[in-house]
Amino acid sequence: MERVLIKELLSDEYIGRQVIVCGWVRTRRESKGFAFLIISDGSSQDTLQVVVSNEANCFEQIQKCNTGASVKIKGFLRESPAKGQRYEVEAQEIEVIGESDPEKYPLQKKGHTLEFLREISHLRARTNTFGAIFRIRNVLANAIHNFFQDRGFLWVHTPIITSSDCEGAGELFSVTTLDFKNIPKKDDMVDYSRDFFGKPAYLTVSGQLEAEFLALSLGKVYTFGPTFRAENSNTTRHLSEFWMIEPEMAFADLKDDMKLAEDFLRYLFKEVIIKCEKELLFLQNQYKRISLDEISKLSDTNFNHITYTEAISELKKSKENFQFTVDWGKDLQSEHEKYLTDKVIGGPVIVTDYPKGVKAFYMRLNNDGITVAAMDVLVPKVGEIIGGSQREERLEILENRMEEIGISIENLQWYLDLRRFGTVPHAGFGLGFERLVQYITGMINIRDVIPCPRAPGEIGF
Repeated sequence: MERVLIKELLSDEYIGRQVIVCGWVRTRRESKGFAFLIISDGSSQDTLQVVVSNEANCFEQIQKCNTGASVKIKGFLRESPAKGQRYEVEAQEIEVIGESDPEKYPLQKKGHTLEFLREISHLRARTNTFGAIFRIRNVLANAIHNFFQDRGFLWVHTPIITSSDCEGAGELFSVTTLDFKNIPKKDDMVDYSRDFFGKPAYLTVSGQLEAEFLALSLGKVYTFGPTFRAENSNTTRHLSEFWMIEPEMAFADLKDDMKLAEDFLRYLFKEVIIKCEKELLFLQNQYKRISLDEISKLSDTNFNHITYTEAISELKKSKENFQFTVDWGKDLQSEHEKYLTDKVIGGPVIVTDYPKGVKAFYMRLNNDGITVAAMDVLVPKVGEIIGGSQREERLEILENRMEEIGISIENLQWYLDLRRFGTVPHAGFGLGFERLVQYITGMINIRDVIPCPRAPGEIGF
């Protein structure tokens, strides 16, 4: 007989049938000749009650069934007479696979702060909160692949180790095999010719540049993998290691890019509502920071479009006391973005045509010579969730932009080749996966939506 997952077990199909269920004990209590176990196996937001009669041959095993213990239970699924649950298992056999010391097990039957649970990340997925978050994360990850695969995109695997800084921000983790105690020097500089790759190498901040050359051969591609930023930031919105989704499309402009981003977000919101309703309801009731109605509304709404210049005008007209000043030519801050979505638009908005000075070198220069064909998708309560652009496909203009910003033309000759040999208009965007999960789950700290958060000074687990 094969084990049945709790998410499959809780249905009329198994009523009256003998089943095997495995999981971890949440609680145990004894009353009037019976013992009651609540177990979870991680497959569902639901738990399962196991009833053990003192007349059953397995009753002596109950004393080993402490909170945290792993068990294998064989019994019959019955309709439960108790309130708050529809089914229960009447146990015939209990095997305690792994015992748990109740005096030392850190997850007791009481409320735990998210800060405390961060300290025991290796166990926090056993809680209702983190079980819900990681199941939502799984559904969203699968939905991302389904969305792009159904639309003819190819999933491509861009490198983790790279020699280029896509964003030009310099916040890179170095990759080296040099001996720090005896670093080779040449002209008082590090001699990288003796390093593993013969030149400086880094963990990637983005797979975009590589995705571009693949899109300019394969048509439509997307990446979905880990990226890294050595930004010494301890905010609730930043991680040093996070996952990015980056589609790239050949023969596409900014309008195509915006449409793809809108369709993409609506699809993800619909999928998570359909497949994770119990998890979302739990998080909504527990933390009061998300609303199924809000996510449902976003899954079926058109996004407003405004230019950066119009956004600056709206912000200047406001009477808000912003921490950061609002001036044309400065990048929008999170407080500005939230004001636009929550107060001005009352919903999601795409801001386009930013000043070239606040955007990356690869974004297409507009005809006015001072703005670029960039877009940021802003959602309520969070602000920016997607950033993208039409890419600069004109060789001379791209070279001028690189020289203007100080990007090495020599190191990116391969990137310029894409403009020399069969250049086409193309566009794409980037979505930080954890930012999306953070928004949907309502978690305040982004470290609570990834199993093993990496941040300054944080490398445990």
